[in-house]
Formats: sequence, structure tokens, C-alpha cells
Amino acid sequence: MAKLILTHEVTGLGAPGDVVDVKDGYARNYLIPRRLATPWSKGAEKEVTAIRRARKSREIATLDDARAVRDSLQSSGVTVSAKTGNGGRLFGAVTTAEIADAVKAAGGPSVDRRKIEVAQPIKALGEYEVQVRLHPEVSAKLKVTVVAA
Repeated sequence: MAKLILTHEVTGLGAPGDVVDVKDGYARNYLIPRRLATPWSKGAEKEVTAIRRARKSREIATLDDARAVRDSLQSSGVTVSAKTGNGGRLFGAVTTAEIADAVKAAGGPSVDRRKIEVAQPIKALGEYEVQVRLHPEVSAKLKVTVVAA
């Protein structure tokens, strides 16, 4: 087992700054090459506190604030325009960064792109539902409408 410090949030594993034990292959082949984690060492405790401090500043402070943001996101959907080809198929896919920009452009709260989870890649015109993790206990379902540019 390898002991690692997460530098980014990994679904099902932990949040930035968490110290986790994972299998060697998962650490060597996935987490470390994608810079999602760094090897744990005794001197890395300062790095852990810095990551946690940065996470606290970005995170929504209280549960009530997260619920208010959830209600505002769920009450209004966002529209993303993309280039299309024949039959309404997109050139590429709609990314989480584009969804986060659309939320901000629509006057909604600033949402981190890494907190948006898309179940299946969005590669066609239409309406989709994505999950936004606002707080460890609160998540919102956001309606995304994809239209031709």
C-alpha cells in the first residue's frame, strides 16, 4: 500500500489535503502521473496544511450557504452554445469549464469546474442534468441546455 497526500479532489477517495492509503498500482499509474496526489513524507505536513487552508478559502463556508446556492442553481438552468455538425452532433463535447462559465455568465454563483460531475459526455444538442458538489453534504442538480452556436 502506498501512502499519498491528495492535491486535488478524487471522487470516492478524498479531498485535497487528505492523507490516504491506496494500492501501489493505483498510485503509480493513475494518481501520481495525473498530479492528483504526491507521495507522503514527514516534511509534507506543511504542504497538507497549505492545501487545507486554500481549500477552506474556496469552499462554501456553511451548510446554510450551500443550501442557498443549491436552491438558486436548481431553480434556473443554464444554456451552453456549441458548434454542431450534421444531425445535431457536436464537434467535441461540452466541458465542465464551459458549464461553469455559463453559470457565472447567467448571474449565478461562481462554481469550480472540478465540482461539476457529468455522467456521460455531452456530445449532442438537448437538455442534460449534471451534478454540482457544493459541500460535502450538499449537491445540486443543474439543468444544462445545449444549443447550436
